[in-house]
Amino acid sequence: MHVAHLSLTDFRSYEAVELGLEPGVTAFVGPNGQGKTNLVEALGYAATLSSHRVANDAPLVRHGAGRAIVRVAVVRDDRRALVELELNPGRANRARLNRSPVPRPRDVLGLLRTVLFAPEDLALVKGDPSERRRFLDDLLVARAPRFAGVRADYDRVLKQRGALLRTASAARRGRGGGRRAEREAGFAAAGAGDLLSTLEVWDAQLARHGAELLGARLELVEALRPLTARAYATLAPASDVVELSYRGTLPADDSPADSPPASSTDGPDLWKTLVTDREVLAERLRARLLEMRDAELERGVTLVGPHRDDLFLGLGELPARGYASHGESWSFALALRLAAYDLLRADGGDPVLILDDVFAELDTARRRRLAEIVAPAEQVLITAAVPEDVPAELAGGRFDVAEGSVTRVG
Repeated sequence: MHVAHLSLTDFRSYEAVELGLEPGVTAFVGPNGQGKTNLVEALGYAATLSSHRVANDAPLVRHGAGRAIVRVAVVRDDRRALVELELNPGRANRARLNRSPVPRPRDVLGLLRTVLFAPEDLALVKGDPSERRRFLDDLLVARAPRFAGVRADYDRVLKQRGALLRTASAARRGRGGGRRAEREAGFAAAGAGDLLSTLEVWDAQLARHGAELLGARLELVEALRPLTARAYATLAPASDVVELSYRGTLPADDSPADSPPASSTDGPDLWKTLVTDREVLAERLRARLLEMRDAELERGVTLVGPHRDDLFLGLGELPARGYASHGESWSFALALRLAAYDLLRADGGDPVLILDDVFAELDTARRRRLAEIVAPAEQVLITAAVPEDVPAELAGGRFDVAEGSVTRVG
């Protein structure tokens, strides 16, 4: 798989840009703040429908414009597809495939697959659990686009159940939930019995969608574990061995039934204690929700489910978060992305590999090892401040980026 053409209209700093791309290595070179990352961000957005830099679409639209358009021509197995995305902040985005509208933007997921490593990926190691949950879920969607629907269904149920819990919690404390909160939860002036009955309905839906997401994450972590260890050992052969495990809000088999929800660091390793059968997971999630009912009603939030889980990253016998050095953190984050790349390759076809301002942060040895790993990829896109930041092993095409213009060199 490779990107043959990128077209942007009113995306970030670009009023309009047209770029023809080829397989192999292509570097975008220029001083910081000139728009190099904006180019690869657009490709990442076309692959995932989200940015690796911001949480919503508004900053992606050029100042003063009402919308942005990203067009990407993708070639896979000698077949060419044109993906078009129209970003409309405050309104629904729209998508086209080969010039024809599709019902939902997520219907184009899977046509372009990318693995993007950027400075923001340090948050995979040093940041909050939400960063690692997003890494897992984005990879699930890249491998099987149907998981975009699973994740959307889970988030919808979580939001509705949260509104109900807030109303029930307020009523329990004698303050009253108010009509606005009641409307959010989909009921009005319900009694305590009706509240609990409605909560049980949302419990069942949360457990069903949560089990599908949880089971897939557990299987994914098992697949990533050896690939991450191998990539890290290649990048940093003198460092400690790395470990991945899934830490969740379901108790281990030997935990007391009324134990509190686990934190991201001391929760049970669910791969070792739980099967991935969706029906079993759903039943355990429902049972856990029932066990935590009083605590949830007291706090007004959902305390159980994949939205509170974490991917634990270990370095030697210690958690990487808080103990890994800067270089070790970079290597760990790179290893996770390289593992994702290997996994997608195994599914069939090379994804486009994007390295955004990576090499400047690496020492000479790690830079050389990374270059040797990625060189065989069908297409590698690199951003760098100066040509010297691009290793000789990755010599290829080049664009200079300066003052809003992108110019092919050579």
